[in-house]
Amino acid sequence: MPLQKISEFDTDYSNTLGKDIKGMGVYVQGTDEKIGTVNDAVLDDQGAFRYLIVDLGFWIFGKKVLLPVGKSRIDSRADRVYVVGMTREQAENLPEYQEHTALDYDYEERVRGAYRTPSVENSAPLDATSAAAVGSTVGRTTPSPDPNSYTYAQDADLYDVSAHEDQSFKLYEERLVANKQRRKTGEVSIGKHVETETVRVAVPVERERVVIERVTPEDAGKVVSPQTANFREGEVAQIELYEEVADVQKEAFVREEVRVKKVVDKETVEVEDTIRREELDVDAEGRTIEERTGNKLPKDRI
Repeated sequence: MPLQKISEFDTDYSNTLGKDIKGMGVYVQGTDEKIGTVNDAVLDDQGAFRYLIVDLGFWIFGKKVLLPVGKSRIDSRADRVYVVGMTREQAENLPEYQEHTALDYDYEERVRGAYRTPSVENSAPLDATSAAAVGSTVGRTTPSPDPNSYTYAQDADLYDVSAHEDQSFKLYEERLVANKQRRKTGEVSIGKHVETETVRVAVPVERERVVIERVTPEDAGKVVSPQTANFREGEVAQIELYEEVADVQKEAFVREEVRVKKVVDKETVEVEDTIRREELDVDAEGRTIEERTGNKLPKDRI
């Protein structure tokens, strides 16, 4: 049964309660003697109040103790907490509570043990029969409850708040509070590299060549004069031949431009969890709520 301070169980507890219980004065019921102030409240994992942490500065300087809720009566209108049936002797015997104190079963048992011990002031006179019964129990100790099976119902006088007619308490309910957290999901690196390939380019070129033709002239066989016929030996005709060759060069140009940017995609995701809610259990003992308190509640709340 892990215990938590009220601010750990509900960070917005003051709005839930409608009033901050911390700082309320603590008084002895019947005498109105102030014995301290409420320093904090302790709840179990179901949200039920189990203890008030009381600073006994008016009784015992510098000492804080746990006050079971069944031993208290909260008057929210007067901002007071009344202690039921506690004596200064009991307060002195209570184990001291400090901020580092572990609220475990053993510590709770020490607290319960102090409250289970009846004080002298609250003890009734013993008659002969009672004295004999008490005498028969001298030397025996009350066995401690089994921590594995213990429930707060075993000490109803310490934790049951229904015994106080004007006691008020709150029903707690959990709700989901959705927040968003930004986290890194990945990283993209963009660079460039050079790829090579062999390409072929068709280049049309021209090449000169000599074509020799032998033709019969139209005046073939015609007699010419000796002066016209010029016989020369070793005459040579020279013709220069040219051809084109492919001259390939490379040049760089911008092929495309790559722009890199981030965009935000929005979507709605659904999350689910289990929440708890306290419901009111009413034991009217055969009577209606109206008959017990004189107040009428809606039928759906009874």
